[in-house]
Amino acid sequence: MTPTLDLAAELIRRPSVTPEDGGCQDILAQRLAANGFHVEHLPFGEVRNLWARRGSDRPLFCFAGHTDVVPPGPRDHWDSDPFTPAVRDGKLYGRGACDMKGEIAAMVTAVEAFVHDQPDHPGSIAFLITSDEEGPSVDGTVRVVETLEARGEKIDWCLVGEPSSQDRLGDTLKNGRRGSLNGFLTVKGRQGHVAYPHRAVNPLHVLAPSLVELVDEEWDQGNAFFPPTTFQIANLNTGTGAENVIPGTLTAQFNFRFSTEVTAETLQRRVATILDRGGFDYDLSWRLSGDPFLTPAGALVEAASLAVLETLGYRPELSTGGGTSDGRFIAPTGAQVLELGAINASIHQINEHVGVEELEQLSTIYRRILERLLA
Repeated sequence: MTPTLDLAAELIRRPSVTPEDGGCQDILAQRLAANGFHVEHLPFGEVRNLWARRGSDRPLFCFAGHTDVVPPGPRDHWDSDPFTPAVRDGKLYGRGACDMKGEIAAMVTAVEAFVHDQPDHPGSIAFLITSDEEGPSVDGTVRVVETLEARGEKIDWCLVGEPSSQDRLGDTLKNGRRGSLNGFLTVKGRQGHVAYPHRAVNPLHVLAPSLVELVDEEWDQGNAFFPPTTFQIANLNTGTGAENVIPGTLTAQFNFRFSTEVTAETLQRRVATILDRGGFDYDLSWRLSGDPFLTPAGALVEAASLAVLETLGYRPELSTGGGTSDGRFIAPTGAQVLELGAINASIHQINEHVGVEELEQLSTIYRRILERLLA
C-alpha cells in the first residue's frame, strides 16, 4: 500500500459518525507533529477539533477538512463492512473514503513530501480539522475560526478537501458556494370534522395558494458566478392520521440556496409578504446556515488550476454549485477559499468509494499547490 492509501484506510477503520471523531484526529496529530507542526486540540461541546500549524509567518496556507462521516445505513446492504476498508478493482471502499478521509490522507502525505523537499519553506502551513461538518456545524470549524480571529491568527489561503470533482478528478474547482437559509413555518388552523368544514380551518387549504406563489416566484436570475436562487420544500407535515378529521396545524420546513444577488434578510421579507397576503395565522422562524461566498481569480485559484493541469493534463472549471461546506465559515475572515477533492459520485451512498490512483494524484496536486505558493 502507498502512504496515502495506508493512511486513508487507517482513518476509515475508525468509525466516526458525526459528531464522533473515533480517534482520527489523534492519528493526524501524531503524523503532523512528526513533521514540525504545533498541534492544538480545540474541543467544543461533543465536538473534537484540531488546529495544527507549521511556522509562524504569513502567508498562511490552510488545509481544512472533517473526520466525521454520515451514518452508513444498513450494513448488510454494503458489499463489505463500511468501517473495514477494502480495495476492489482499483477502488478503496468504506464510509468516508470519498467524503473525506481520502482527501485528508492525501493532504497529509502531500505536506510530508513538501516539507521533506522544502524544510525551510516561507510562510506557514496549517490543518483545520473538525468532527462537526456532517452534523449541525455549530461547534466545529466556526468555533475554531472564532478562536483564531480572537487571537489575530489569519488564514490567507484555504483549501477545503470536499469531493468537488464531477466526472473525472480535478474537472471542477469550487471557488464559492451559494448561501443556505432555512425556514420553519407553522400554520395555525382549527381542527374539525371533515363533514363540517365550515366549523374548521384547514391549514393546508389556507396555505396552498401562498405555497404556489412561493414555488413559482423568481427570486433572482443569478449572475456570472452563481445560478439563480432556488426555493425547495424539505418537509410538510399535517393531519392526525384519521380520515375524518380536518387537521388543526401544519408545519413546513423549506430551504433557499441563494446567490449574491439577494440577501437572507431580503428573502425573509419577501416570504413574509407572500404569506401575509394569504390572511392566515402563522409563525415563522429562520436559521441561516451560511451566506454565499466567492473567491475570484487570484493566487490560489491559479495555483490549483496549474497543479491540476500539470498532473492530469487539463484545466478545471470553476463552479459555485452544490451544497454548503465549512468554507462558508472561513471565507468571511478574508481568506481565499477553494474546494478541491475526489469525484463525488458515491458520497453518502452505500458502497462509498474512491479510486486508489485518484488518491495518489490528489496528493500530487496538493503538493504542487504548496510548491507554487510557498516554495
